[in-house]
Amino acid sequence: MPGVDIFGRAAVVRPVGEIDIDTAPSLSRALAHALTFVATSRADRVVADCSRVTFCDSSGLNALIAARLRAIESGATIHLANPAPQLQRLLQITGAAALFPREDPAWPGAATALQQAPRHAGEHPNDR
Repeated sequence: MPGVDIFGRAAVVRPVGEIDIDTAPSLSRALAHALTFVATSRADRVVADCSRVTFCDSSGLNALIAARLRAIESGATIHLANPAPQLQRLLQITGAAALFPREDPAWPGAATALQQAPRHAGEHPNDR
């Protein structure tokens, strides 16, 4: 299961490899964990850093959309960062691209957030 790291006000999930019928449940669990952290902290969004996703099928897309619906119910958002061309194409042809705000390295503060040492979800800042 991808871990959840905390950068500033974002809970970041970093799936790796193929997201398909076998691996989508793991992504769903990681996104749910990230949403739980957002609900109990000052984080305001989940960012799925998809830069290392090599393939995503409809199972992976369904995991993202289901997590988005849970996020909306709790007042949070799910952003996508660095989706690979195959994932971008899947989002475009299904019309799902508009559902996920983009959070690429060009977003304000990304360089600072990515240089900070991440906290793992559940770790209190004073525990460092």
